[in-house]
Amino acid sequence: MPKRPYVIDQMISAKSIAARIEELSREISHEYADTDKLVVVGLLRGSFVFIADLVRELDLPVEVDFLEASSYGNAMESSREVRIFKDLRGEIEGRDVLVVEDIVDTGHTLTHVLHVLESRNPAKLKTIALLDKPSRREADITADWIGFSIPDEFVVGYGIDFAQRNRNLPYIGKVRFTE
Repeated sequence: MPKRPYVIDQMISAKSIAARIEELSREISHEYADTDKLVVVGLLRGSFVFIADLVRELDLPVEVDFLEASSYGNAMESSREVRIFKDLRGEIEGRDVLVVEDIVDTGHTLTHVLHVLESRNPAKLKTIALLDKPSRREADITADWIGFSIPDEFVVGYGIDFAQRNRNLPYIGKVRFTE
């Protein structure tokens, strides 16, 4: 449990998230219209709500797999050391792949994951992030699709946590410490 008391101020409503996912799913469905099956790779744990809503909106045959990578642990700042805790179960060689990330902050995690996946020779490899914090970027990377660009705030909700709390919020909220 976080040691300092905090409140959460809503930044992006559940309704806005749903509308943006509909838009993004149309673009992705168009991009991958010729695929026989899109492998949608969710980066655990923060992307699980986003990936569930996204794949339900895609007008494509999809296969879902997960990879767990982190550079945060329970901290509010990236350690910049990316660790893979869970690898894919399926093969992606010669397949169309979409990597789903909850938030691109420094960019180290997504860069590391893409290097790992590119070494497995997918046919096409693209990325989508629900949230993007361009002001925090340290690695030269931008997701192919971005849900929302946000300022440098610590956020929770819609699958994103603070020390394993607040993932269940239906919106994106900013953490504000009260002392």
